[in-house]
Amino acid sequence: MLYSALIFGLISSLHCVGMCGPIAMMIPLDRNNPSKKVIQIMAYQIGRLSAYAVLGLVFGLLGRGFFMAGLQQQLSIFVGVMMILLAVVPENKLAQYNFSKPVYHLISKVKQQLGKQLKNKSLKSLYLIGLFNGFLPCGMVYAALFGAIAMNNLSLSIAYMALFGLGTIPLMVTVQHLVQFSQLKFKSQIQKMIPVIMVVIGILFIVRGLGLDIPYLSPSLLDLHVQAKANCH
Repeated sequence: MLYSALIFGLISSLHCVGMCGPIAMMIPLDRNNPSKKVIQIMAYQIGRLSAYAVLGLVFGLLGRGFFMAGLQQQLSIFVGVMMILLAVVPENKLAQYNFSKPVYHLISKVKQQLGKQLKNKSLKSLYLIGLFNGFLPCGMVYAALFGAIAMNNLSLSIAYMALFGLGTIPLMVTVQHLVQFSQLKFKSQIQKMIPVIMVVIGILFIVRGLGLDIPYLSPSLLDLHVQAKANCH
């Protein structure tokens, strides 16, 4: 299922451009020195990947608790259903529910630190900008976190989020070079693919949870039990 994270990252990166693009454009890059600019962009992107990896670790621990309780199949089906709901429910409806409200104070602090770092051109500041950026609320990240929870061990949860982040990098780097990217004609067409990809990935998680004894795609209930038991050692 790790491949789904990379595909999802690539497709959802258009949404990321809309949400994080303004921050990416505000980064204090040295536009007169191409080599230095590349290094600065890398520092920013590594910061984002670090944030996603940390989120994978945190939510992977949550998912591990479900696996140790023997709820692997139910969790995978639940994750698939939630991904499909995120894809089909209109975004303006989801906006009515502030899922980040319980951690609003923390998010406010992250935004404050992000604003401070935007005034500095050091590599450390650029890394921190990416790090704080990665922790900001985002619907696509929420969907990826559902996938991370459903992985069968901690390393895979971290890898899932890291691959999701890697998938978003090509377009994020492009937007830092092309100011008029948002005006490209194919943007809206590709954005329409995001819900479709989310539904497909959601279905894959549901099929995986059903334990249909399909190698790699839907392991039998016994195989999942053996894997969970092995991961405990």
